[in-house]
Amino acid sequence: MTFHVFLTEPVKKDIDKLDNSEKARIEKILKQLYEKGEQIGKPLSGLDFFREKKFDGKRLYYLVYNQWSAILVTAISDKKTQQATINQIVKEISAYQSYMLDLLRKRGLA
Repeated sequence: MTFHVFLTEPVKKDIDKLDNSEKARIEKILKQLYEKGEQIGKPLSGLDFFREKKFDGKRLYYLVYNQWSAILVTAISDKKTQQATINQIVKEISAYQSYMLDLLRKRGLA
C-alpha cells in the first residue's frame, strides 16, 4: 500500500532554504514515506501516528493517517528547537487533521 504525502506551506518554505544535499535527503525520506508510511521514523509523545525522521542533524516531523493512507509533513527542526516544535505540533494536532481532511477532499481522496 502506498501513502499520499502532503507538505504544509511552512515545510515547503523550510525545504527551499536547505542546501541541495539536505533537499536530496528529504526527497529520499518522502519517497520512503510514500512507500512505507508509518514504518518509517520513530513515534513521538506516546502517539503512534506522530513521528519523526532524523536526517543530517535535523528532524522531519509528520502525522500518519492510516484511515486515508495519507501523511502530512508538519515541520522541520534542529535538535535545539526539537521540544518546542514537538509541543507546538501536539497542541495543533486537531487543526492538522482538519487541514489534512480538507486537502484530501479537494483531491477527491476522502
